[in-house]
Amino acid sequence: MTTKTAKGYDFVAVPDIRTVDKKELTRFERIPTEILPTSQLASLTVAREIAELIKSKAAKGEKCVLGLATGSTPTQVYNQLVRMHKEEGLSFKNVITFNLDEYFPMQPNELQSYVRFMKEYLFDHVDIDMANVNIPDGTVAKEDVYEYCRNYEAKIDSVGGIDLQLLGIGRTGHIGFNEPGSSITSPTRMITLDHITRVDAASDFFAQENVPRHAITMGVGTIMKAKKIILMAWGEGKAKVIARTIEGEVSEQVPATYLQRHSNTQFYLDISASAELTRVKTPWLVGEVTWDDYLSKKAIIWLCQKMEKPVLKLTDRDYAEHGMSDLVTEHGPAYQINIRLFNELQHTITGWPGGKPNADDTHRPERAMPATKRAIIFSPHPDDDVISMGGTFIRLVDQGHEVHVAYQTSGNIAVFDDDVIRFADFFRDLRKEFNYSNPQETDLYKGVKEALKKKKPGEVDTPEVMKIKALIRRSEAKAGARYVGIPDEQMHFLDMPFYETGKVRKKPIGEDDIKLIMDLLDKVKPHQIYAAGDLSDPHGTHRVCLDAILQAVDRMKGEKWMDDCRVWLYRGAWQEWEIENIDMAVPISPDELMRKRKAIFKHQSQKDAAVFPGNDAREFWQRAEDRNHDTARIYDLLGLAEYEAIEAFRRYYF
Repeated sequence: MTTKTAKGYDFVAVPDIRTVDKKELTRFERIPTEILPTSQLASLTVAREIAELIKSKAAKGEKCVLGLATGSTPTQVYNQLVRMHKEEGLSFKNVITFNLDEYFPMQPNELQSYVRFMKEYLFDHVDIDMANVNIPDGTVAKEDVYEYCRNYEAKIDSVGGIDLQLLGIGRTGHIGFNEPGSSITSPTRMITLDHITRVDAASDFFAQENVPRHAITMGVGTIMKAKKIILMAWGEGKAKVIARTIEGEVSEQVPATYLQRHSNTQFYLDISASAELTRVKTPWLVGEVTWDDYLSKKAIIWLCQKMEKPVLKLTDRDYAEHGMSDLVTEHGPAYQINIRLFNELQHTITGWPGGKPNADDTHRPERAMPATKRAIIFSPHPDDDVISMGGTFIRLVDQGHEVHVAYQTSGNIAVFDDDVIRFADFFRDLRKEFNYSNPQETDLYKGVKEALKKKKPGEVDTPEVMKIKALIRRSEAKAGARYVGIPDEQMHFLDMPFYETGKVRKKPIGEDDIKLIMDLLDKVKPHQIYAAGDLSDPHGTHRVCLDAILQAVDRMKGEKWMDDCRVWLYRGAWQEWEIENIDMAVPISPDELMRKRKAIFKHQSQKDAAVFPGNDAREFWQRAEDRNHDTARIYDLLGLAEYEAIEAFRRYYF
C-alpha cells in the first residue's frame, strides 16, 4: 500500500528496525543524518534551527553570519523564514549573508541570476540590511575575478567566518559549484561547469547551449571553515548520490564526501532521498527488523537479484548468509516463503488491465465487473499517456473500455522556438493557398518571428507564441490518442492554471486546478483513474498534477460512484516502479510495443531532441521501452513468465 502523509504520499517505506542503539542503526553512515517524512517538515526543522541561531546571536548583540544556497532545495526553508518574519517577528537586522555561487557571466536582473533568486525568495520579504548581503558578482571583468574571489574570502574572514552554511547537492555530488576533481582546500574561485551540471541546468536556461560555461563558487575549503554545515536533499533523484556521500569513501570525484571530515555537519533528508541508505534499502543488514509482508517481499526480491536466482530456488542458507535468517525463523521454511512470494508476484500479472470479463477475479489485480469500464488517464504533459502507459492504453481501448484522456497542462514551454516559426509560416501559406484574407492573421508570421528574434534565453514568450506552442502540443496529443483509437470527445484539455506562467517556475496549486479535476471526474464517473506517480520529473509538474488529482479524489470519495473506482499510478518517463511496489503488471507484446512507439512518435516536437530532456540522454520512447524491457527481465529473473515488456502500476488507496 502507498504510504500516505500529511501532504499526500510517499513511495518509500521507513522500515521498523528493532534496535534502540542509534550507532547500530547508522553504522554504515559517516555523517549525522536525520530522515523526516516530508521535505516540508524537514525544511521547517532547518528554518527553526536558523531562526534560533539568529535570535540567540541577537540576544548577545552579535551578528549572525549565514552561508546560503540557491536552487529548488532551500526554497521551502526560505518560505518558512519569511513566514516567521511576518507572523512571529523574526528579525534579520543582525544577519550577514554570503551566497555560495553565481553563474558567470550573469547580470543580476537576469531570470537565472542567483541575485534575483535570493531577492524573490528571501531578501525582498524580510528586514535584512542589503549592505550585509553578499552574492558572487557575475559581472566582474574576467581579468579581475581572481582578485574578486580573494576579497570575497577575506570579507567572510573579517566578520568572523560563517556560523551556519546551507547546502544542497548536485547529481555529480557537487556542493556549491565545486565539481568532481575539486580539492578539499579549494578556495573561492571561477570554475568550468561540468557537462552533467550544465545538462541539469538546461531547463532553467531553455536549452543547454544557453547555460553559462563558468561560475564563481565558494571553494570546498571555504565551506569546510563554516562552524556548522547543514545539507538538505529531497526526492528520489538525489537518493543515489546521497548514499554515496554518506556511506562511501571520501573522494574528490564526489566533493560532497569531504563533509565526512567536517566536525559539525548535519544532513536532513526526506524519505525519498533516503531510499538508497542501508538502513532504508536493506535494513536487515543493520539490525533486527519487523518482517511485515512488504519488507519481506522487498528483501526476497533484493536477494534474488543479488544472487541472480529465481524465487523458488532460494534456500535457507541463502537467507542466512544475507542477514535474513530471522525471516526464515519467523515465517519459514524458505520454500514456503518462496512459494508465497511467487504466487503474489504471479497475481500481479494480467493481460486485462480493465479486468477480465466472466473470470474469477479473486487473485487478479482488477475486478471482472463491470465488464466494460470507464477509465480516465491523467497525463501531466501532453505525451505522458503514451510514453508511460501507451501499451496499457492500447490494451484498454482494444478490449472495449471507454477510455478518456485528460491532458492536465498545455506543455507549451517545452516547444522549440523554431517550431513556432514553422507552424506560423505554414498557417500563412495555407491562407494564401486557399485565398483566405484576414490582414491581422496574415501578420501572425511576421509578429511571431520578430518576437522570437528579440527574446532572450529564458524570457517569457508573448501570448501569441505561448498559444501556438500550446496548440502544437495539443495537436500532437490528439494525433497520439487518435492513433490509439479514442474519439476526440474523449480527449480533455484541462490547461490547469498553475502551469500557465510561461516560465519553468510555476504557481502553487490552487482551487481552480483542483476544481477542473473534480468537474471531469464528476462528468465521467470513472471505474478506473490512471495518474502519473513518476515524481522525478525535474520541474515538479508531475508531483503537482498528482497532488491535484489526489486532493480531488479525497474530496469526492463520499460520492456513490467512488465506491467502485480504483486509482492506479504509473511511471515510465523518468523512472519505473521497483518490483516490490508493483500491484499490476501488464505484459506488452512486441506488436503492441511497436504501436506504443508509433503513438509516441506522434509527438514530433519532443522527438529527436526535447527542450527539457532532463538528465537522461535517451529519447523518451527509448527510456520507456528500456524500462519496460527491464521490468520484464526482472520478472523473468525471479522465475516468472518471460515477456517482451511490462508496464507497471501501483494502486493508490484512498
